Parts: sequence; structure tokens; C-alpha cells
Amino acid sequence: MRRLRGSTVSIVFQDALSGLNPVFPIGVQLCDVLRAHRGMSARAARDAAVETLELVGIRKASERLGQFPHQFSGGMRQRVLIAMAVACRPRLLIADEPTTALDVTVQAQIVALLHDVRQRLGFGLLFITHNLDLMADICSRAMVLYGGMLMEDAQVSTLFASPLQPYTRALIACVPRLSDRPGDLRPILGASPVPGRLGSGCPFVSRCSASVERCRTEVPPLQQQDDHRVACWNTAA
Repeated sequence: MRRLRGSTVSIVFQDALSGLNPVFPIGVQLCDVLRAHRGMSARAARDAAVETLELVGIRKASERLGQFPHQFSGGMRQRVLIAMAVACRPRLLIADEPTTALDVTVQAQIVALLHDVRQRLGFGLLFITHNLDLMADICSRAMVLYGGMLMEDAQVSTLFASPLQPYTRALIACVPRLSDRPGDLRPILGASPVPGRLGSGCPFVSRCSASVERCRTEVPPLQQQDDHRVACWNTAA
């Protein structure tokens, strides 16, 4: 696993403040990653750290190596985490809700940064999020999960144009739009499932307006339908 971490698979966590050690300068933390996974000397690691910080848009990178996480804003801390994740040039980067607790403007900047760095370095990106608009901006394919189960899998354009799974349709309907009138929110009624107590049927059945009797007793298999895959007994509803 150690051979895979860093150089093959890397991750950006959602909370940049807890993702960085508060008692060490960011340069120490970034160089540790490079020396552990790429076997660099101290000087080579420092040079690579400066280069990687510049890659993610941190100005005067050589001067900021000696600064601590609390001396960076939330968005800049997230850039540091992204720098640490891509420093070893992984083949796959997992971004686990990397825009959590950031304002809308900074969220857009982080998504644009991930897209730019991916284009430059050529890695695959697995973007985990609850924000469908951000997902649409950066991903080419989407997989919708509920209760740990894969509900639908499609190209992003197809998913938004013709969602088949009731949960996917409900998710898209929940997104507020500028054209909405006051009070037009469309929440998904009910409560999320409790892990380990999903029952024998579809995990979404208690909140689904299109459920049929079969949904309560049998887990729907993931089947090919049109140009994407969906797990549902009643996609026609």
C-alpha cells in the first residue's frame, strides 16, 4: 500500500485545517511527502515543493514554505493540500469534498484549479461531492450513490438531461435556481438510511414517490438502460 500511496493514488481531504499539521510549517510537511515517496534529498525536495506550490497558484512560494497553516486562508490551505496530493505525480487523485466550508467564489477557484492541474499533469480525478453544479463543471461521468449503493451511472450531460433513478431526479430537483420563486424549495422528504439497517429492498424506498411493492422486498440490480446504468424497479415513473 505504501508503494501505491502518493505516487499512484493520492487524496485531497475536505477539511484543509485538520488536513495540515498546525505545529509544522507547510514546507516541512510538503518536503516530508516528497522525501518519503520520491526518495529526494532535502535540497531537491525543497525545490520540488516550491515548484508544486507555484503550480497550484501560491505566489512567492519559496517565502511561504516557512509559514504555518494558520497563516493561510481557507482557500490557500486547500491549495496547499492539493499541492501535497499532486507533488508525487499520482495517476489517480481522489478529491473528497474539497470545497467544504469554502465560500462560493473560492469553491469555483478550487474546482478550476483541479481542472487545470489535471490537464497539466494528466491524472485521473475522482471527485466526491454533494454539489451537483460543481460536479458538472469538472466531471465527465457521474455515479450517484445512496446508502452505500450505486443507484445510477452515466455521462454528466445524460444524467442532467434524462435522469432515470428517482433519487437522481430528486437530487437535481433540490438544487435551487435563480428562476425559483420564494418558497419553491423541493427537499427530499424523510430521513437518510441508517448504515447496517437498510432492510431487504431498495435503500431509497422509504423516501421514494415512485416506489412499487417490489421495491420493499428486492434490491434492484444495476442494469444497462439507454446509454447509462441504473438500479431501479420503476424508472418509467
